[in-house]
Amino acid sequence: MASLGLVGTLQHFVETAFLAIAALFAIVNPLGGAPVFLAKTADLSSEERAGVAKLVAIYGFLLLAGATLIGSHVLDFFDVSIPVVQVAGGIVVCSIGWALLNQPNSPIAKSGDAAVAKEDPHERAFYPLTMPLTVGPGSISVAITLAANAPATNRRLLLTILAHLTGMLVVSAAVYVCYRYADRILKRLGNTGTIILVRLSAFILLCIGVQICWNGLRALLGPLLAGRSPA
Repeated sequence: MASLGLVGTLQHFVETAFLAIAALFAIVNPLGGAPVFLAKTADLSSEERAGVAKLVAIYGFLLLAGATLIGSHVLDFFDVSIPVVQVAGGIVVCSIGWALLNQPNSPIAKSGDAAVAKEDPHERAFYPLTMPLTVGPGSISVAITLAANAPATNRRLLLTILAHLTGMLVVSAAVYVCYRYADRILKRLGNTGTIILVRLSAFILLCIGVQICWNGLRALLGPLLAGRSPA
């Protein structure tokens, strides 16, 4: 009986962790974010970019974990709903995608260019590279939703939280690997291929921002539209 209980506990842990990975990986999308990360860190050396990638992965994990553990309580405290977060975050994502889409069409790889006066690279690690480019309103909403569906019993609740955190750790590790080696991955494409991929990623980012914003607006305006009497 004890072995069956242990197997059931382990199965629940693995299934919950994979659920968190599956739900978050597609939204965080480390592979799709790699070209944008490279474009935003084009003025950094390989060592500096590696440090920023590590910080982005750490910040991303902390954001997801915080959204899971206390996200719903913070929103309730400020009386802010998830649709409002989606609208505001979607606008920010749209603005960043639009800026990347219209940036000068110059080669991406200019690491360590002495002519570029750059700020501390760590200053951009949280904003905009972590929030909202990597962990945006979509993934934060998913993390809050995962916590909202947690079981009521203390033992199962603790196990579910640990499984969610494990899944988020895996996603954050994937972010680090994809961002850390973004230059090597994209180097095979050459300058032209990299610029095309960055433009495409920027357009997709813009579309994601519009979709996130629309999801929030639809949730906010849905009750109003449903209450309208037909003409």
